Amino acid sequence: MPHYLDISQISIDFPTKNGPFRALDKVDLKIERGEFISLIGHSGCGKSTVLNIVAGLYQATEGAVVLESKEVNEPGPDRAVVFQNHSLFPWLTVYENVELAVKQVFKGSKSRAEIHDWVERQLELVHMSHAMHKYPAEISGGMKQRVGIARALAMEPKVLLMDEPFGALDALTRAHLQDALMEIQATLNNTVILITHDVDEAVLLSDRIVMMSNGPAASVGEVLKVDLPRPRDRLALAGDADYNRYRAAVLTFLHKKQAKSTPITAAKSTASHSETSLKKAVGA
Repeated sequence: MPHYLDISQISIDFPTKNGPFRALDKVDLKIERGEFISLIGHSGCGKSTVLNIVAGLYQATEGAVVLESKEVNEPGPDRAVVFQNHSLFPWLTVYENVELAVKQVFKGSKSRAEIHDWVERQLELVHMSHAMHKYPAEISGGMKQRVGIARALAMEPKVLLMDEPFGALDALTRAHLQDALMEIQATLNNTVILITHDVDEAVLLSDRIVMMSNGPAASVGEVLKVDLPRPRDRLALAGDADYNRYRAAVLTFLHKKQAKSTPITAAKSTASHSETSLKKAVGA
């Protein structure tokens, strides 16, 4: 039986003045319907490149991406992308920003009343109904990102692609949006691919964490299955032995990769941050 999303041995070369640069090399990943997958790794490991290939924004040099038995060759509404930058149109209200996407995808298949109800439903999912008539300049960064998520969900995508969507937010807002995302995913059973640098975020949200090896010619290093019951409560998990074991496993992988690829002088500059992260993972 074919997998829902099959990322099959994809490689990609980018042209440079010194010849082709291989950014990814034989990345292979099978994803089932409703799975929440996180991609994590050091900067330059090709996480965003993988996501852009799945989105159809890049074409793989080798290999293929197949979604529900259909090869992905171009962008499409069945793969919605949420970026770190919300990219809302400032001259449109919250409602109108979401409505615009719905009209593009469902033109001719939904009536005006159905479009109205559909937009309101997506805003309810991200708890933004109260601000639907406000403009982006009138709401906070976290609220803007909620609208960006609502806009992506409104297209009813088969796969939701998220490229560090909470990276620019403060810790409290980030936590609220993580909880909202878990609630949405539980309600809709979306298939989600999330790029993150945050180990805690990856463990809290994911069914599996895909740890990328360092570039160039980056590939899948390890895949960690996160077998924690849902729904997940961040406070309850803070002292959970399995949760902390998963966190430590990801940190161990990342630190080993850092040690293998980083010059001694650069490694010293990151030692303090690494030590802090490691202490946090083991509860020190």
